Amino acid sequence: MKNSSGKAMPVGGGVKKIVYALNTMRRMGLMNSQKALRANNTCKACGLGMGGQEGGMINEMHEYPSVCNKSIQAQSTDLQSPIPDELFDHPLDDFKDLTPHELEHLGRLGKPIFKEKSSNRFRVVDWDWAIDYAAKKFSNTPAARSFFYSSGRSSNEAGFVLQLFARLYGTNNVTNCSYYCHQATSEGLGTTIGAGTATVELEDLSLCDAIFVIGANPASNHPRFIHKLKACRDRGGEVIVINPAKEPGLIKFALPKSMRSIITGGSDIASVYVQPKIGGDLALFKGIAKYLIENNHTAPSFIEQYTQGYDAFLADINDTSWTEIEKLSGVAKVDIEVVAQAYARSKNAVFAWGMGMTHHLNGVENIEYIANLALMRGMIGAPGRGLLPLRGHSNVQGIGTIGVKPVLPEYIFQGLQTELNVSFPEAPEGLDTLACLERAAEGKMDAALILGGNLYQATPNSVWAKQALDKVGFKVYLTTTLNAGHVHVCDNSDALILPVMARDEEAQPTTQESMFNYVRLSDGGITRLAHVRSEVDILTSIAVKTLPPEQFDMSVFKSHQSIRETIANVVPGMEELADISVAKHEFHVRNRVMHTPEFKTDNGKGQFVVHPLIDNSKADYPFTLMSVRSEGQFNSIIYEENDSYRGVDNRWTVLLNPDDMKAMALSAGDKIDVVSAHGVMKSVHAQPFDIPQGNVMAYYPEANVLIGLERDKRSHTPAFKSVSVKLVY
Repeated sequence: MKNSSGKAMPVGGGVKKIVYALNTMRRMGLMNSQKALRANNTCKACGLGMGGQEGGMINEMHEYPSVCNKSIQAQSTDLQSPIPDELFDHPLDDFKDLTPHELEHLGRLGKPIFKEKSSNRFRVVDWDWAIDYAAKKFSNTPAARSFFYSSGRSSNEAGFVLQLFARLYGTNNVTNCSYYCHQATSEGLGTTIGAGTATVELEDLSLCDAIFVIGANPASNHPRFIHKLKACRDRGGEVIVINPAKEPGLIKFALPKSMRSIITGGSDIASVYVQPKIGGDLALFKGIAKYLIENNHTAPSFIEQYTQGYDAFLADINDTSWTEIEKLSGVAKVDIEVVAQAYARSKNAVFAWGMGMTHHLNGVENIEYIANLALMRGMIGAPGRGLLPLRGHSNVQGIGTIGVKPVLPEYIFQGLQTELNVSFPEAPEGLDTLACLERAAEGKMDAALILGGNLYQATPNSVWAKQALDKVGFKVYLTTTLNAGHVHVCDNSDALILPVMARDEEAQPTTQESMFNYVRLSDGGITRLAHVRSEVDILTSIAVKTLPPEQFDMSVFKSHQSIRETIANVVPGMEELADISVAKHEFHVRNRVMHTPEFKTDNGKGQFVVHPLIDNSKADYPFTLMSVRSEGQFNSIIYEENDSYRGVDNRWTVLLNPDDMKAMALSAGDKIDVVSAHGVMKSVHAQPFDIPQGNVMAYYPEANVLIGLERDKRSHTPAFKSVSVKLVY
């Protein structure tokens, strides 16, 4: 198969990735890498989940080897030697000159470091001083002028302590990275089915005969998921990909553990591939629904018995013309019919989606319409049928489950207070991630505790994000390695950076939750660095010195077992967490997997929703840009500068439709400026790619300079994937 430039299209996976994995393991040391990968610890990469008590390369279906490049890449940075102390003799500007990739590969952070507002460099400090200083800063800061943030890679235990510390301290400004990724999923599923997580377990992917992959690129971001797609094809099923970009790894993928797949040049993944224009998904979904209705491919008895709102939904679809659908989706009716026919043929279908659905001004609406499609054929509430958000970080779902969010469900909010005999601030409601930074930009945030991640580069509008975070007078970070967020936002503020144990180094077991609502236990126990401390130990130590002793003794939660027992007593569905470290029994969170049509809405029925189609095109910015990840990255972490699947060797690249390039007299490699209402990417390399005309792609986080603060009004998720731009050349 050839791409838009006439060259042979790259194949996902294959020998190159095997060689890359082996070379990475060799750099880590074969003994070290084998020990890390085989130990009873959960994978540190994506939310698909693997490892735990079955062994590091086994999933809950006992499949071996369940490991991928992302797993190995995540381990590679943890197995680095510590950064030499003398490196911190360099001024801050020297660190700013390094790329994110170079910062990540400086080595592990082995000792606490501190950069004072008046200084231009970090200095190594001891742990006692660091804990005392952090506690002093928080003690002298009004709680309302602080926020607490977590990435999705930390453990349930650390996340629980973080949110508890914040609320005892006096603020509900507790947030996490999901407000930049799948919060639209939680909101959209909440209104339609009454619960914000997946309705399927991993085994359901072996029972279905159709899998939709919508607004996601699992070949790069969830490689283990490709095995399930290939298996579906092998059973004679359909893999229906909906994505503006023709991603090579979703066309063919040479599965590393299949010699036949490698020798034959890769296995077919997508059976149907449709490319709506960026932001055209809602119109496409209405087109699929229209075909199903016009051709009697619905499930009337299911709709009547288990749903509400279908009449209004039906009327809206009937009132929507094919002309409007074609115009706003960018997909011809005949191609929409191919997708709908594939769905109509299925007996058991699973809908999976990524941030290509949530990163829009109508992200919640996108998710609601995916749910509409499932409901109208009864494709939810039975084995092999359901909804599957493809989560990013390995524990992003668990972090939300145990309460790292600005508004706790009332039963958890009150339950925690009763269980611990404490009082939390009843009001105001906490601020989500972007709202915290907006408050910071106004000069109204004085302190922040940031658990993992790279909040600076995860935030849209890079110039604004830098200014906002630098206005936070004191920031304490818990991390394993340095990143751009540590060095670029402390010119005029204090930054304390504390080195933490990686998951497999923890002295006590920890737990994580996958996108399938499956809770795993990580044993930890691997010793690599002498001076790092566990996230829980650091958080409790700061809390003990910050909170009045009569309020609550946080030292009780230095024991991870005590944390898990408290979670089990307070968070519904997590009861088995109490003895997981003893029983070694991993489990699905109770009442989430939906194998019967029992919806958790107020009336117990699945809810159809209706939304109008809107044309968001802007004449003064004729192109629409979506930010994307490369094959060599995971979220904001850059493991490789190139993107082997898309054939890109420079991240400062914009990908365009070949006909658009021809119309602008551009050749591959020509430099252009990409301009939005919010910023400019100067001298970006133009490269042809199979994407609809009028659409372009650029890499995240580099493209964040173009992305404004506009957000979905319900989930508050920024519109990272629907940015109006113009090209200057």
